[in-house]
Amino acid sequence: MNTATAAKSLSALGHDARLSVFRLLVRAGDDGLNVGAIGRHLEIPASTLAHHLSALVDAGLVRQGRRGREIRNFANYDAVSDLVDYLTEECCLGVAQT
Repeated sequence: MNTATAAKSLSALGHDARLSVFRLLVRAGDDGLNVGAIGRHLEIPASTLAHHLSALVDAGLVRQGRRGREIRNFANYDAVSDLVDYLTEECCLGVAQT
C-alpha cells in the first residue's frame, strides 16, 4: 500500500452512502449482496447506488462476482486490512522534535 492508494480508499469511504454500503456488505459476509438488495436495505436509488459501488470497486474495497445470473458485491477484507495496516504501521516510532 502506498499513500495514493490509501488516499483513494479513504476518499471512497469518506462519503456517507459509500460507507453505509461497505458496512452493509461487511454484515452480509461471504454471501455478499446484489445491487437490488443493497438498494432496498439502504433505500438508495439504483442509478445512485451504481455510482457509489463503482467508486468502491475502483478503490478496491468492494469486489464483484457473478453467481448464476446476478452480480454479487462483497467487501474486500484484504484491502481494508491493508489500509488499516498502512495507517498504523509507524505507530509509536516517535517523531523528531524540531
